[in-house]
Amino acid sequence: MAADLRIRIEGVDLPGRSCGPDDGIPSYTNIHVAVQRRDRPGELLDLQPGDASSASWTLECAVTGADVKGPYVQGRSGGRFVYLSWGTVDGSGAFDMFRRAKLMLDAVPADVLDTAVREGLLVGRLGLSDRRGHPLCARVVPPRITWTAGPAVQG
Repeated sequence: MAADLRIRIEGVDLPGRSCGPDDGIPSYTNIHVAVQRRDRPGELLDLQPGDASSASWTLECAVTGADVKGPYVQGRSGGRFVYLSWGTVDGSGAFDMFRRAKLMLDAVPADVLDTAVREGLLVGRLGLSDRRGHPLCARVVPPRITWTAGPAVQG
């Protein structure tokens, strides 16, 4: 039987609204970040500006055993993850992705996931800038992200 679970991603240390050119990275302006929906790269959850003081997203999920599923959970069983998509936003509001961070759910410690399933909430906290101050990308696992469990707040 599947259990309901909310995943809250809390990001700090955002890179700003522009970056590059630097070390092979082109120049980008009006940078934003959002969670990408599974199989729909153009469908984004809660687009946030790259110069915000913090950003957060809450995902509704279901868990069966150690397998987490939901509309914003990517990948196959045993390799699930959440994409944070970075892109530029033009004057008409169109988003053009240029990089993604892959938050690996299979890297959540088993005891933390078990507690989160019981209590209803899994929280991932991370800085959203890489070591050069650019938007974070690539595979993200602890210690780059800290996973904790807590009681789900209804509402």
